[in-house]
Amino acid sequence: MATKAEKDAVTGVETTGHEWDGIKELNNPLPKWWVYTFYATIAFSVLWWVLYPSWPWKSGHTGGVLGSNQRVELEQRLADARALQAKWLDEIKATDTAAIEKNPELLQFAVAGGEKQFKNNCAPCHGLGGAGQGVYPTLADDDWLWGGQIDQIEYTIRHGIRNGQDPEARDNVMPSFGADGILKPEQIDQVVQYVLSLTDRATDKTAAEQGATVFAENCASCHGEKGEGIKEMGAPALNDAIWLYGGEPAQIAAQINRPKLGVMPNWQGRLDETAIKMLAVYVHNLGGGQ
Repeated sequence: MATKAEKDAVTGVETTGHEWDGIKELNNPLPKWWVYTFYATIAFSVLWWVLYPSWPWKSGHTGGVLGSNQRVELEQRLADARALQAKWLDEIKATDTAAIEKNPELLQFAVAGGEKQFKNNCAPCHGLGGAGQGVYPTLADDDWLWGGQIDQIEYTIRHGIRNGQDPEARDNVMPSFGADGILKPEQIDQVVQYVLSLTDRATDKTAAEQGATVFAENCASCHGEKGEGIKEMGAPALNDAIWLYGGEPAQIAAQINRPKLGVMPNWQGRLDETAIKMLAVYVHNLGGGQ
């Protein structure tokens, strides 16, 4: 005689007869569509094992009936891509950097290639898109230490700045006016006030007037008579609101006392001729190129 199935008093669902520590298992089978889908995936996986490489073997792995090899396919796709790029890369190599920008198709390719090179080599310091970060200058505005024309940008990329490796690197050093005793502390304070006055921020008019004389005698030869900067010397403008090491009085005084001097590696010899040209074009087209 068949035993009548027990039903759970709370849910009304039949139990399986299994019980653990007073907890009874309910007989809630999975929906049939789910079970059939599960079986179908098992069948599909078996078919996949047969058609494609899958099982490890002593000499490598099973090749599969179709003989598919994604590594070979990838290498072929890369070879095809290189062949398509070769025409443009050769043309960039043979073309003067400034002339690249006059060819719309060549310009588009150079900017795309330069962006890749920039992300791989320059973005860790100058930020993505040349936005700048910390004491590394932005390359997307129109404020340039050594000039923003494309030939000037290319030269800087090739030879770098104060790197001690390339004899043609851009190199101009600001004296330590305070640490070396060139200026007295009160003269530094006066110069700070004068520099602040260039952007209408001076708090001591008398000191600023005295600082104008000190500035003319010690600073104008590099930074210009009105603090407009001299790009050929890598001397920044002081009459705008752009500061690399900070524009607060204490920061300006620290820079006069013992200046921080940036260093940039020379990329000539590290990157090939085409990559350097594409980098120069990319940076020149970030928005601040002159």
